[in-house]
Amino acid sequence: MTTQVSRRWRPRSLLQLVLLAFLVVMLPLGILMFQAGQALAELTRLADAGARQAVEETRRARALTSLSLEMERSARQYAVVEEPGLMTLFIERHAEFESLLRDQRRLLPENPDVLALGPLLEALRELPELSASQVGERLELFAALAEHAEAVRRATNRRIDERIEAIRGRAGQVQARLWLQTLALVSASLALMLLFTWLIIRPIRQLERRIQGIGGTSRTAPVAHCIQGPAELVRLGERLDWLSERLGEVEAQKQQFLRHMSHELKTPLASVREGTALLCDGVAGRLDPRQREILELIDASGDELQRLIEQLLDYNLLQHHREVDIRRFDMSVLIGELLAKHRLALTHKGMRVTSPERPLEWCADRTATGRILDNLLSNAIAYGEDNGSLEIRQRREGATLVIEVANSGEAIDEGDRGRLFEPFYQGRARRKGALKGSGIGLSVAADCARMQQGRLELVTDDLLPVCFRLTLPWQPGPLPEPEQKNIPAPKDPEAQAHARSR
Repeated sequence: MTTQVSRRWRPRSLLQLVLLAFLVVMLPLGILMFQAGQALAELTRLADAGARQAVEETRRARALTSLSLEMERSARQYAVVEEPGLMTLFIERHAEFESLLRDQRRLLPENPDVLALGPLLEALRELPELSASQVGERLELFAALAEHAEAVRRATNRRIDERIEAIRGRAGQVQARLWLQTLALVSASLALMLLFTWLIIRPIRQLERRIQGIGGTSRTAPVAHCIQGPAELVRLGERLDWLSERLGEVEAQKQQFLRHMSHELKTPLASVREGTALLCDGVAGRLDPRQREILELIDASGDELQRLIEQLLDYNLLQHHREVDIRRFDMSVLIGELLAKHRLALTHKGMRVTSPERPLEWCADRTATGRILDNLLSNAIAYGEDNGSLEIRQRREGATLVIEVANSGEAIDEGDRGRLFEPFYQGRARRKGALKGSGIGLSVAADCARMQQGRLELVTDDLLPVCFRLTLPWQPGPLPEPEQKNIPAPKDPEAQAHARSR
């Protein structure tokens, strides 16, 4: 019974478990999406800030170069024409240059060209107070000013390139961190997915094992532990336990019914057969041919009824006791015994029988093999052609024995071939006789073959329309019985064949 602790933590329903699994598995993916958004926002901010600064600093550096040229042009024109307006323009450009240089000094505080521009601007500040000839004498200062301004522009470009490389390195770090987070969170999602898959699949597999235990070969196995999982599956497991108990009771009732039926049917049937045998022997007086024919019909019908009862009991026995009793025996002798058992029916049917005469030692379950061949012979007699042919063939193929039972008559319908070995299935063809078959003879034969790791199948034969093939592997078994000491015991069928050929 499920403990109270397990009832406390398990989900109340399968729907809750599925929803919880979905939410928990999606949680790491949601975190991953949030982290990716944060990383993208950071990279976007860095790129935007870097682009804005690069544009502003590049524009400022270019403006310094342009202003230096305009200042030189205004000073040279003033030295020639002495126009006051030109000096006014020089003073404005000088003030702009100083303002831009202060901003550029914050970007490149240690740059020597930026530091050199300061004294040059102080020297050029005196130009408005000088005469035209004096201004002309100081025009060489503008060459140094232009040279340093161009150097400042190149230094600014280098600084921008360094900042871009720094942003690129930062983007690489963010990308590497994002990949690590993706790996970790996706792995966590996969682990959670596997965990919840196991939590969902485990009770289903427990139910599957319970169903196999109920309907499979382990019917007598003890009841499994209670299903652990969602409440619906737990209730289903409890219903399966109840069903298993009910099936066990039904199985016990069936076995009891079959035992009682065996006793209640076989006992009066034996009396009937014993009475018909006494009448046939003339104990009650001489019989005329007509009376003897009726008694033979009663005796044949009793024999057929007894065989049907034995088939039903064999089917029940095979469903519960599948142990094999491996013995070494002569297959030809077994076939001869079965033919002797059906001699009267074969004579009445007028069938020509062809059977193997050479001895063939094999190691298998003699009783189960006899059941298979007995059912095949009974079917051949029941469904075969009157005055037809019955052939029994045997051959060895390596470590496998192949026995074929073929008869003339109407071929088995294609629609019946797929269900021929199902219990209680009766095809379109009908038995020739007063009694109807039970439909379990071939099922018992197929079970006996599978019990020995063999196979029974309906095959196509070139000579006869109906042919059943039994394939039995060599089963390791005990040594021959004491009365068979004169026969060597080869280790395998190939060694036995070699010993026979010698």
